[in-house]
Amino acid sequence: MAVSYEECIKACLECMEACNGCYDACLKEENVKMMADCIRYNRECADICALAAKAMQSDSPFAKQICKLCADICEACGKMCEQHNHANHCKECAESCFKCAEICRTMASIE
Repeated sequence: MAVSYEECIKACLECMEACNGCYDACLKEENVKMMADCIRYNRECADICALAAKAMQSDSPFAKQICKLCADICEACGKMCEQHNHANHCKECAESCFKCAEICRTMASIE
C-alpha cells in the first residue's frame, strides 16, 4: 500500500482530533480517576500526532522515525481506549488511533 505524506498527515490530524475529543470527554466522565490512564494516553497520542504531521509538512529528516514512534503510541492509545467500551468517544478514538498507526507504520517503512 503506497502512502503519501498528505494521506499520513490527514490520518495524524484526524487522530489528534479524536484524541483531544476523547481526552475532553474522559474528563467529564463520572469516575475521572478510572479514566486517568486513558486521558494520559490521549494527551501523549495527540502530541505525537501533531509532531508527526508537522515533521512531514516540513519534510523533516526525522519524519520516518517520528512516524514510527507515532505508530507505536497510536497503537498503545488505541488499546487503552478499547478497554472503555462504555464510552463512545473511546471507541471512536481507538478506531482513529489504529488507522493512524497503520498508515504511519507504512510511511515509516517507505524507502
